[in-house]
Amino acid sequence: MSTLDLLRGRGPAGLPPPVPVDFEHLVLPPSPNAHLAAPPGVTNERHETIPLLPISPEAAWAALRMAGEGVPRCWKLAEWPDRRQVQWVVRTRFANFPDILAGQVVPLPGGSGFFLFSRSLIGWSDFGVNRRRVAAWRARLDEALRAG
Repeated sequence: MSTLDLLRGRGPAGLPPPVPVDFEHLVLPPSPNAHLAAPPGVTNERHETIPLLPISPEAAWAALRMAGEGVPRCWKLAEWPDRRQVQWVVRTRFANFPDILAGQVVPLPGGSGFFLFSRSLIGWSDFGVNRRRVAAWRARLDEALRAG
């Protein structure tokens, strides 16, 4: 698959088939074009921690699955309900760069934890786009959970 194929595609077109992220064994890339937010105590590979939420995994999973609804240039790629993991492709407005955002809910003592991992498929630096995307999706999840 060439870079040109990735840029010409719309939505998920031109992307490799999605595979679930193994957050337990994930090693972050050396490039600054990815951002991982993870629950406390689950992995040392993270850029930030998402506090544990005192809600059921089922409620957290329902909120996560809907987090991409209405996001411009965002398409759901795949879901793995047994892992409580979902992935989206989000394409940039100006150059149509495809970025992948993966989210997962993990049941933990006292509630549920979230992984949010946004990464670019093209280039070395993303100028903070993936960090800002994770922050925006955290806000969307918080809003969805407050709305109940």
